[in-house]
Amino acid sequence: MEAADYEVLSVREQLFHDRVRECIISILLFATLYILCHIFLTRFKKPAEFTTVDDEDATVNKIALELCTFTLAVALGAVLLLPFSIISNEVLLSLPRNYYIQWLNGSLIHGLWNLVFLFSNLSLIFLMPFAYFFTESEGFAGSRKGVLGRVYETVVMLILLTLLVLGMVWVASAIVDNDKASRESLYDFWEYYLPYLYSCISFLGVLLLLVCTPLGLARMFSVTGKLLVKPRLLEDLEEQLNCSAFEEAALTRRICMCCLPSDPTSCWLPLDMELLHRQVLALQTQRVLLEKRRKASAWQRNLGYPLAMLCLLLLTGLSVLIVAIHILELLIDEAAMPRGIQDASLGQVSFSKLGSFGAIIQVVLIFYLMVSSVVGFYSSPLFRSLRPRWHDTAMTQIIGNCVCLLVLSSALPVFSRTLGLTRFDLLGDFGRFNWLGNFYIVFLYNAAFAGLTTLCLVKTFTAAVRAELIRAFGLDRLPLSVSGFPRASRKKQHQ
Repeated sequence: MEAADYEVLSVREQLFHDRVRECIISILLFATLYILCHIFLTRFKKPAEFTTVDDEDATVNKIALELCTFTLAVALGAVLLLPFSIISNEVLLSLPRNYYIQWLNGSLIHGLWNLVFLFSNLSLIFLMPFAYFFTESEGFAGSRKGVLGRVYETVVMLILLTLLVLGMVWVASAIVDNDKASRESLYDFWEYYLPYLYSCISFLGVLLLLVCTPLGLARMFSVTGKLLVKPRLLEDLEEQLNCSAFEEAALTRRICMCCLPSDPTSCWLPLDMELLHRQVLALQTQRVLLEKRRKASAWQRNLGYPLAMLCLLLLTGLSVLIVAIHILELLIDEAAMPRGIQDASLGQVSFSKLGSFGAIIQVVLIFYLMVSSVVGFYSSPLFRSLRPRWHDTAMTQIIGNCVCLLVLSSALPVFSRTLGLTRFDLLGDFGRFNWLGNFYIVFLYNAAFAGLTTLCLVKTFTAAVRAELIRAFGLDRLPLSVSGFPRASRKKQHQ
């Protein structure tokens, strides 16, 4: 063989080893995410649904739980996708010739973006509808009972739903873009139809992030205040402990009076004993938490809470400032528009003007906005009923939570790039969305986010500070309104 043939074989062999290595790394990453998500879901599932007398129902729920675990792992991968890419680029810039990071290259990052996009499509369009119909199915009338009969019914329902969705998307595309070429391209199922359908879902996810993130940014202050110990000026723990003890004693006395067998007339009101027991358990849990907060050190009371509030205020203000600067860049430079690239050229230039420090800030802001969007999602009145409960979440509720989290997380890269939180361009099919090239949509989206976040922050922050000052100085116990402060409720006045 000639030297050229040996060189071709060497290149092919190297390419083969690179593909195998990337495949192994991707499998290990996904397996890690899958295990973490499985542990997380088992903490929220309802044990009674998996230990029922009917083995068929338990088997169906176990299969549905595995599908939900897969979907949640994909959602977590979508959240980590953009931060992992930004950090990888900075690592390659800092250590360009290090032997131990040669596996970290543009081909691996591009492959991970494509896998997340593929699995997101698979989960949203096939797996989650299958899991829901599978848990609700009972088999066709007259067919043999068993898991296989439920599978047949689920497949038929899924095919009918797929035809319905495909027809609706085809009609919507024909109305919006009345072009023969665009309509004919819809016949190309894999290359155009699924990306177009996912583009619509991603746009809905981006709109949902626009609504939930400002609400979550405002709610983060109150949520953090509940988790941390406030200074004694802002919180009277002794009074809360006494009130909790009195309420628990009153409920316990009512339960004991109703349970006396010698005096059945002592309980002359119809009471829900199960509800009373749950209230007692809730009060006991609250009292234990208050005891822990009372035993907190002076550093936790006087330093932890102010620092946490300052960090939240700084991150929120920085997010609004970056979006405001991005709005000005959109008016001046066309390169500020979000766009997609097909080749991930990592390790050549930093995607932040501040270098590695700016990249770390970008990663922190992306995670902070994602956590805020989840908090805002579960705080909104429309989705509050979906909030999972510890060891008391039904299977259908788990499916709904996984779908919503996947929609939010898969829209996070597009959301972050549209707001200008990072200059890392979208890879693969994430950058093929048509609406990303519309200047008016991108500009109005940035302006709406900045306006809503500022409005929610000012309203919530000032209201929280005013309420804390009122409680600190005892003005909430006054019988009359003082200087515009709200008067105390009648219940508190009688107490």
